[in-house]
Amino acid sequence: MRWEQGRAAIEGMLSRGEIEKVAASRSQAEELLDQASKHIATARLAMESDPIGSYQLLYDAARKALCAILENQGLRATSRGGHIAVYEAVNAQLDPPLGKTLRSFDRMRRRRNEAEYPRLGSPRFGADDVRADIPKVEAIREIAGKVIDSMRPF
Repeated sequence: MRWEQGRAAIEGMLSRGEIEKVAASRSQAEELLDQASKHIATARLAMESDPIGSYQLLYDAARKALCAILENQGLRATSRGGHIAVYEAVNAQLDPPLGKTLRSFDRMRRRRNEAEYPRLGSPRFGADDVRADIPKVEAIREIAGKVIDSMRPF
């Protein structure tokens, strides 16, 4: 059975060079999920002493979980598509029903950019920012683990 939801969006992203086809790899997907779990754990440990670094790790955990879905399908974002392509490719295939959970990734992407490229007067990061998003990233990680069991290569 082929995965049909979002197929037109994926084909458009492929034709624009935002994502590319690669060899589908369940083992690579599982490695990315393992890395995501470790990033979550490390973010939790360091959030008081290094909230910005912890938030970056937390964001990376969410990104790697979404990348795991794509790797399992034989898809990967290109430098042209970047992190937003990862979100858009997964979102096209999983919204509905999982859009609400996935939208937190896009918000986190923008928030993480504020930390990477701070502007005068931009909100400061604290442990509460990390603490608030840990459950959201854990939900993304859990979804990715379940989805790779059911999605076939593109």
